[in-house]
Amino acid sequence: MTGWRAGRKTRGVRERVEVSPGLVLRRWAVRDAASVAAAFADPLMREQTGRPIGSPDDAERWIAERTAEWEAGSAFAFSVVDGADTVLGQVSVGAVNRRHSVGWVSYWTTAAARGRGVASQGCRALAGWAFHEAGLFRLELGHRVNNPGSCRVAHAAGFAVEGLQRQKLAYDGIRYDVGLHARLATDPEPLATSPGDPVSTRACT
Repeated sequence: MTGWRAGRKTRGVRERVEVSPGLVLRRWAVRDAASVAAAFADPLMREQTGRPIGSPDDAERWIAERTAEWEAGSAFAFSVVDGADTVLGQVSVGAVNRRHSVGWVSYWTTAAARGRGVASQGCRALAGWAFHEAGLFRLELGHRVNNPGSCRVAHAAGFAVEGLQRQKLAYDGIRYDVGLHARLATDPEPLATSPGDPVSTRACT
């Protein structure tokens, strides 16, 4: 198995993953700054970053942070793009713990890309990359229980429900329970799904 090992920088791992015809994961680049700024202008995206992204400089700083994390081996963020290299969103694995081979998965999509299976396809591809190239064994993710769309993405990407984290997150003075999911390198590959396929979210609510 190739990939990052403790005390060494990332080398020998793919920085571009072909997901399907017209869908690609690739590392973020400076040229994506305008797309990043546009994505985070969406009110639904403002909770996805610790600091506001309100200018091209902010977007470039955000991309530089993703690059630094990749080089350090602490997190790996991929831009999800279409065949014309238009940014559709991001999938990433962060909080990498090398002692236990565990990482935390997150994802978001632009407003125009939602409901098209971009996040679920991207997460499936990310999981394969994380297991086979980055050397991780367990991937975790969480979502607010009032976000059934994110729960569907987790299920479609093969992440099993493991529990409920009570009132873990706080936004605008309100605390939210979080549904916890995980996928192991030894889990079977999830069945392919299409946008709109029914997926149970009862365990997430």
